[in-house]
Amino acid sequence: MARSDTAGTWTVENGAGLYDLDRWGDSYFSTNSRGHVTVQPRGDRGGSIDLVDLVKGLQERDLGLPLLIRFDDILEDRLERLHAAFDRAIAHYGYVGRYQGVFPVKCNQQRHVVEQLVDSGQRWHFGLEAGSKAELLIALSLLNDPEALLICNGYKDQRYIETAILARRLGQQPVVVIEQPDEVERIIQASQVLGAAPMIGIRARLSSLSTGRWGSSVGDRAKFGLSIPELLETTETLRDAGLLGDLRLLHFHIGSQINDIAVLKDALQEAGQIYGELHRLGAPMGYLDVGGGLGIDYDGSRSATAASTNYSLQNYANDVVATVKECCEPCGVPVPTLVSESGRALASHFSVLVFDILGNGGAPDEIPVPREDDPLIVRNLHDTLGGISQGNLQEAWNDALKFKQDALSAFRLGYLRLPERARAEQLAWACARRIVKLLPQDDDMPEELHSLRASLASTYYGNFSVFRSAPDTWAIDQLFPVMPIHRLNEEPDQLGSIADLTCDSDGKLARFIEGGKSKTLLELHTPQEGEPYLLGLFLAGAYQEVMGNLHNLFGSTNAVHIRLAPGGGYRLDHVVRGDTNADVLQAMEHDPDLMLERLRLASEEAIREGRLGVSDARLLISHVSNSLQQSTYLQA
Repeated sequence: MARSDTAGTWTVENGAGLYDLDRWGDSYFSTNSRGHVTVQPRGDRGGSIDLVDLVKGLQERDLGLPLLIRFDDILEDRLERLHAAFDRAIAHYGYVGRYQGVFPVKCNQQRHVVEQLVDSGQRWHFGLEAGSKAELLIALSLLNDPEALLICNGYKDQRYIETAILARRLGQQPVVVIEQPDEVERIIQASQVLGAAPMIGIRARLSSLSTGRWGSSVGDRAKFGLSIPELLETTETLRDAGLLGDLRLLHFHIGSQINDIAVLKDALQEAGQIYGELHRLGAPMGYLDVGGGLGIDYDGSRSATAASTNYSLQNYANDVVATVKECCEPCGVPVPTLVSESGRALASHFSVLVFDILGNGGAPDEIPVPREDDPLIVRNLHDTLGGISQGNLQEAWNDALKFKQDALSAFRLGYLRLPERARAEQLAWACARRIVKLLPQDDDMPEELHSLRASLASTYYGNFSVFRSAPDTWAIDQLFPVMPIHRLNEEPDQLGSIADLTCDSDGKLARFIEGGKSKTLLELHTPQEGEPYLLGLFLAGAYQEVMGNLHNLFGSTNAVHIRLAPGGGYRLDHVVRGDTNADVLQAMEHDPDLMLERLRLASEEAIREGRLGVSDARLLISHVSNSLQQSTYLQA
């Protein structure tokens, strides 16, 4: 049951509070008087969209659920917030340098997403970070600002490096970051062949440790970066090759979703000193890239947990600016242009996955009527059910469990028939329901009785794939806010977990937000006959799309790009149709035309043998042909 002391006076505010919307919504998500979730794409600057009305409008445009709704205004607002925070910090601390960010393409490589960030970020000369050759090609094709940085990370072969050098001649600003010692020689060779050098960066492998889920990815055994001896050796090698004058950037990274600001301060102090030493060794430098890791508050707890952060965006900017200044100015080193690769903090909020519930199931709630021929075990359970009172809850549950076990043992030995065993189980569940109804709200009762609420929970079957749309919930136990997007003015009457469409026991959502912590069950409403029950999964705009897989061949969902329209309402900017069954079959190297032809031949043979009528064969072929062109998800 819902956690509530409202005594029948449930309000929309109670609904928003139940799902902690005010904690993680960050001014982008709230509710209205109709009990619907609303989206404020520009935060507190005005403009609102009713999410339920939006979904209905999109369905009228033949865009079926599940739907991935991207709010481009939120992307732009996140960019503005990031730059405003650094502008305030720079002004406050009298920092004589500037801030210039880049977006890590790996966070969300979708064309419309990257295009929107590049377009919205032009006023700040906002750039991109590429971690592979394919991402480098994306960045080269989209960046048209000669002042925007293109940070080139990841493993690099000769063609990758030569491409970056040639792009510099085009007027772009690619920075080839040395992440492995063997890349130094390839950069030197490419520079000699082309008669030009790239802007060069070095990634330092800091000794400063991180915390949280990605804490083990940094330190002395990190996958990328140069140790201090390697860094010094690289500097001398570049000097000997006449390329030290092209060493312009120091880069470090201490893990994604940094949850504790103290970790960042330690890393900044170490990196700031390294930056100053490189400058004193003769490298012109000019840029300090503090990497990614700027976290978001998934659970609203504002704490140093894996799903949260103990700092604000402004706190982050202040510490970066102040710490770098403190490292450089006393040594007479000019302060660098500050660069960050914030992806999660920019993209997480801007998309919402909306899916419908296909049905729900749980413990049976029917109570069988006593019969004269009931065996003793069933009669005992009837008596136990009738005798439950506030004073004997534990005793009654012990009896119900014993009689239920007796029924199972008798069935195994052949003394109990299947209908009789079914009645025994129904009565045991009825005992559990009655006990839960009488349980006090305090914690004085034994844990066994309180856990009955969970055992009575329902499974809600969602029209989506966890592995496609929220793979981190399965892979790393990432916690995303999940809640109904309507009926928030009604008190939920069920507890449940959410199962997806895949034939996999891991295809479920079973961790939910509660008061800055997590719980295994979510308060939900009983679905109404003939009415859709819509849920939203929030803050999943970073990494989930590209990391999603084709488990059970559930493909990408329909996706739309929404903007607030002048004068109110919304504008549908882009529609990206989800995968059809034919699309995912072809991805697995199946030929849909050949599949249809094989089915046609099999149908002709069945017709000749009298096993299949012509009209039924035509219907079968029609169903298969239409299915190939339809979404991989269930349709009304």
